[in-house]
Amino acid sequence: MSVQVFSARVRDGAIVPEDGVTLPEGSKVTVIADGEEQAFEATAEEESELLEAIAGVERGETVRAEDLLERLRR
Repeated sequence: MSVQVFSARVRDGAIVPEDGVTLPEGSKVTVIADGEEQAFEATAEEESELLEAIAGVERGETVRAEDLLERLRR
């Protein structure tokens, strides 16, 4: 499985990628929304793992989704 991280906005009820990102019709996506009303609960360890992964992506380092999910389940 290939994973892309990108920003998007909701327009007319649809998630619209920004920054010129295009996805093939029917692409499966996972969404983590910014904002309090879309909050989810995470332990301090899970939050640390997520923040570490996000920082790595911003540095251009990527991990396979399966590997990240496995680490989060520990």
